[in-house]
Amino acid sequence: MRRILLFAVFLLAATGAFATVFGGVRGIVHDPQHRPVPDIKVILKARASDYTQSSLTDSAGQFQFDAVPLGEYTVTISDSTFMAGQQSVTVLSGTSPVLHLELRLPSQSQTVTVSADAAQTETVTPTSLVDRLQIQEAPGASRSNSLAMVADFVPGAYLSHDQLHIRGGHQVSWLIDGVPIPNTNIASNLGPQIDPKDIDVLEIQRGSYSADYGDRTYGIFNVAPRTGFERNNEAELILSTGNFFQTDDQLNFGGHSSRLAYYASLSGNRTNLGLDPPTAAVLHDAANGFGGFTSLIYNADPQDQLRLVAQSRRDFYQVPFDPKDPNNAPGQSLRDANVEKDSFLTFSWVRTINPGLVLTASPFYHYNSASYGSSPQDFPASTTQDRASQYEGGQASLSWVVKRNNLRAGLFGFAQQDNELFGLLCHDPQQCVGLSSPEIDNSTGSLVAVYAEDQLKATSWLTFNAGLRQTHFSGGVLENASSPRVGASVRIPKLNWVFRGFYGHFYQPPPLLTVSGPLLQAASAQNLSFIPLHGERDEEHQFGVTISFHGWTLDATNFLTRARNFFDHNNFNNSDLFFPITIEGARINGWELTLRSPRIRNRGQIYLTYSNQLALGCGGINGGLTDFSFGGGCGFLDHDQRNTLHIGGEYALPWHAHASTDISYASGFANGTLTAANPRDHLQPHTTFDLSLGKHFGERFSINVQAVNVANRRVLLDNSFTFGGTHFLKPREIFVQVRYRFHY
Repeated sequence: MRRILLFAVFLLAATGAFATVFGGVRGIVHDPQHRPVPDIKVILKARASDYTQSSLTDSAGQFQFDAVPLGEYTVTISDSTFMAGQQSVTVLSGTSPVLHLELRLPSQSQTVTVSADAAQTETVTPTSLVDRLQIQEAPGASRSNSLAMVADFVPGAYLSHDQLHIRGGHQVSWLIDGVPIPNTNIASNLGPQIDPKDIDVLEIQRGSYSADYGDRTYGIFNVAPRTGFERNNEAELILSTGNFFQTDDQLNFGGHSSRLAYYASLSGNRTNLGLDPPTAAVLHDAANGFGGFTSLIYNADPQDQLRLVAQSRRDFYQVPFDPKDPNNAPGQSLRDANVEKDSFLTFSWVRTINPGLVLTASPFYHYNSASYGSSPQDFPASTTQDRASQYEGGQASLSWVVKRNNLRAGLFGFAQQDNELFGLLCHDPQQCVGLSSPEIDNSTGSLVAVYAEDQLKATSWLTFNAGLRQTHFSGGVLENASSPRVGASVRIPKLNWVFRGFYGHFYQPPPLLTVSGPLLQAASAQNLSFIPLHGERDEEHQFGVTISFHGWTLDATNFLTRARNFFDHNNFNNSDLFFPITIEGARINGWELTLRSPRIRNRGQIYLTYSNQLALGCGGINGGLTDFSFGGGCGFLDHDQRNTLHIGGEYALPWHAHASTDISYASGFANGTLTAANPRDHLQPHTTFDLSLGKHFGERFSINVQAVNVANRRVLLDNSFTFGGTHFLKPREIFVQVRYRFHY
């Protein structure tokens, strides 16, 4: 009944939903005397596809494009009297950059003069954009379970115990086509939410979020999927092979007409090097997966657009082990494995009521499961943990860009059902306590949030942001949270340096965790217990500056996040049963730096990302599995890494060839086990070098050779106990990828 009522709320209250994959472009066309020019045709076209919009300037010389998907575009003036020209513009979600276009006659030396603020000046949120071509060419980034598209291009992003961390936490949000895909579970899934090969543009936001965004403080990944606008009834076959018997293959196809665009893909992968191994040896570490993805866009009329995105995938991971682990029987070969399944369906109706006023309705469904199992003969214990979660919900909001204001207000929510099975057979009572019988727990919950946000361009150089998000969560606990957020940006005239500042609060709902029966009895026998989980509440301060100089862009950010009930995870009884926990508090602060070049001699482009941060956990465990040993003071979180650096670029070579590189430096994660061999607070630093070399043979055929960890560096990455114990840097991987396009 709760599910039906929740859907009714969204269907009736959907006065519109501004799917946050959209932004806008507006501006004015004027003559050399700065008089507005009416009835000039302005064309907006995506840089990497055939997506276009056109508009005529009004009597005031103004034009406006609404519901523009995030990405890079060119704006062109088309008129028989004046010379045509174009200007590049980047659209971020929720932004509406303003262009000033000056027309000149053909006899004049200058044809068109266009000035536009950089994309970062339109928002106080530090944002990175990664497009389809970067994912395709960056070493290892296009593989189905790779997160290099984030780690290579985003400061402070890294992998620890096989899971993505950003800004000291692993609670991140994925949005597909602007629709949130909720997942309240902590650290139970590996890999990205979507296959990188199905991404057109990935927008990564790091803190300072507007009120549109809700529950995950550390990173938001907003995916604009491939749509078919980059195709004309064309298919692509991708085949690859490499060491460790790896292959990562896909068949995709798509096309478009003036009203309909479609894209679909089928993918499959396997390797003998899946998860980070616990030692320098690689044992029992195979992984495989398969899945399908589709997106559809239908323009019913100039005001109405329908968008559908769906995916289903399954991934299997063997869990590697250390044959010399003293806790295992001599000569024992463990057979632990983790199976993950994920499916989602989103639908969006986008309606442009009038210029500047856009509404959308976006219901969604998400299914996610993770099943961990081991052999009944494993020593000292055999573990089973099966979890399945379902989410049904939607979002609704209204976006209105008028004069100096960019207004948004809306509603978001979902109902959740979790089913979980726990099993633990103990074969050595001195090391563990088993469950008398498997335990099955069922739990339900829901979340509803309302929000409002306004961006006011007080002047051409001063912008204010203010918003409020009110959240109600119902599950194991009932909680309400008010999250105010304010920010401002100042552009220094002539220099075009942009300074920004932000202060805000965030609320993250807790996982649904119900423990009783055999599991609770086993915990009590060891003086352990389960305390109800409460939501994480975060306070963030942030300021930064964006500097543009001769096409180079430098962005520097300083942030401080204070958390109460910080989400983490812990294992039960030295087993592979993992449970979410909350720590009384956390303090994460740092500096981030990104540097991007223009096209250098029209041949290449380079980038640099750097992060210096400190991630501290304070107090004891106050939620989830605990031994009640509440401590004082602060200590390093297991994924604290002081310095992270990436330097890379892509270069056009002769004979239609190209190269991409990434050099990364990591100063080492916190050392959780001080020994004579590792007496320092942090583990050993390390540097890796990745390389990709490719060549196009005409328009249809290309080949790419990629190498990850070229120098074959093998160091201990972290010694936290997750998915097989400690984790070593993976050995060198070399693989060849072939792409072939054909029409149908």
